[in-house]
Amino acid sequence: MTFSQIPYERLTYETLVPQMQDLTERLAGAVSAAEAREVYVAYDKLAQQFDAAIAVVYIRNHLDTTDKFYEDEQAYNDEMIPRAMELLHAFNIKLLATPFRADLEREFGALIFKNVEIEQRAFSSAIVEDLQEENRLDTSYTKLLASAQIEYNGETYNLAQLDAFHLDADREVRRCSTLARAEWFNKQTVELDETFDKLVALRTAMAQKLGHDNYIAMGYDRQERNCYGPAEVAKFRDAVAAHIVPLAAELKAKQAQRIGLDSLKIYDDGVLFPDGNAKPLGTPEEILANGRQMYRELSAETDEWMEAMIAKDAFDVLAKKNKAGGGFCYTIHEYKLPFIYANFNGTSDDVETLTHEAGHSFAAWRSFKYPMTGQREYSYDTAEVHSMAMEFLTWPWMHLFYGAQTDKFKQAHLENALTFLPYGVMVDEFQHIIYEQPKLSPQERNEVWRALESKYRPWLDIDVPFYAEGRRWQAQSHIYSRPFYYIDYCLAQANALSIWAESQTDHKAAWRKYLAFVELAGTQTFIDLTRGAGLSDPFETATLEKVAEIVAKSKLI
Repeated sequence: MTFSQIPYERLTYETLVPQMQDLTERLAGAVSAAEAREVYVAYDKLAQQFDAAIAVVYIRNHLDTTDKFYEDEQAYNDEMIPRAMELLHAFNIKLLATPFRADLEREFGALIFKNVEIEQRAFSSAIVEDLQEENRLDTSYTKLLASAQIEYNGETYNLAQLDAFHLDADREVRRCSTLARAEWFNKQTVELDETFDKLVALRTAMAQKLGHDNYIAMGYDRQERNCYGPAEVAKFRDAVAAHIVPLAAELKAKQAQRIGLDSLKIYDDGVLFPDGNAKPLGTPEEILANGRQMYRELSAETDEWMEAMIAKDAFDVLAKKNKAGGGFCYTIHEYKLPFIYANFNGTSDDVETLTHEAGHSFAAWRSFKYPMTGQREYSYDTAEVHSMAMEFLTWPWMHLFYGAQTDKFKQAHLENALTFLPYGVMVDEFQHIIYEQPKLSPQERNEVWRALESKYRPWLDIDVPFYAEGRRWQAQSHIYSRPFYYIDYCLAQANALSIWAESQTDHKAAWRKYLAFVELAGTQTFIDLTRGAGLSDPFETATLEKVAEIVAKSKLI
């Protein structure tokens, strides 16, 4: 079944209530391990149906944010999902208390139950209305950014389409397109500030209802942090500041010299070569065709996955009017379908998005061998290793996309992977400060961002309106929608660079490590998967020190 053929019927709260109550009562009354197992399997099947209905709405609403039907369905889900979480909470209380828990753990793994315990900590019936409001605010922010219609050079573009001009070889084009983008964001200042004020206050209030001083502990629980906490993350940020920022500054100085500038303005940061960055060859359809060849040749496993995804029409990758920005892979477990969503705009991001989201999709596809959703689903840090490492493991096929510009692409990819780390930890530290001090004013938040820019990206000369006021963070959707997610990208990047380093001397060995990491899906924690695959622990300072050393010695730099 293709994505477009997936039927949709609203799964109402009223329909869900009797089914969940029945399952909860049956689990509480189970008199044998076999009976408890039967109930748990039935619950998982219902959960997959529930999530599939949510996924279809989410994706179709993103594909066309003006489609009134799916807009209304998304609005319904924003209200319904937190109420449904009450039903899930009640079931999980019985699941954790069942006398047959040890039997279920032996069959399905103890990590499922550890993760359920974390989920329980992050929810209470007292916060249902708050979660509903959070969903409304998140949807409002997404729709605001998707609604952007920016006049530039006589044409109208959305944010994703305008991005291509920010990487143009002509500096004036970059400057003017960046100014156009900044002007649009400045016009949204009041709404952006008010929305974030409400989100911070709302999340702080929810956390306090759960017994926390601020939102940070609750935020970590919602991210399902099951093997590290804020102290380890702070140590990682310090290692980035000590070992990665100095090297990134050196690379940026070389970049400025290479493109004939004394310093990098905000609109120069993404351009690494005087004649412009490498651009993929061919149409989006040709890029997908080359991707098909690439995954056919990479391994038998990726060949099987790619052919299945093409058969299921599991891609929507073109930037279009009224389509929400960004890219993601959403796994619909009921139909064993990982759907890739992107906004191709004619830049190298098109290929990187294809390989990045393909990593997510491939890992999800391989996880379907496990019967239970809890075994298939992994933490976000693990998921980002799947995607970021796949970007590097596909390097031997980049000539299909870039031809004579392949080395240029590889250099940019490697440099960007390293220089991303300071930006990523900057986002994370910003969020820690914001939620530690939730009463900061909009101006004070912007001042925090500007100070962090100086700490983590000292090479940038930021004198463009919007950016100069410290408002760049308002264009980073994760800060509004997925607090504390961004560090997952950073931890995963450390692992991905380790896999890249090995792939330069023994690609097959690197692929085997990657596959070993992927094959265990969600049955182990991020740290256990990392160590089990023979990768370095990213929380060890020496790991980032070694990464910096390897990148610095690369022939590409």
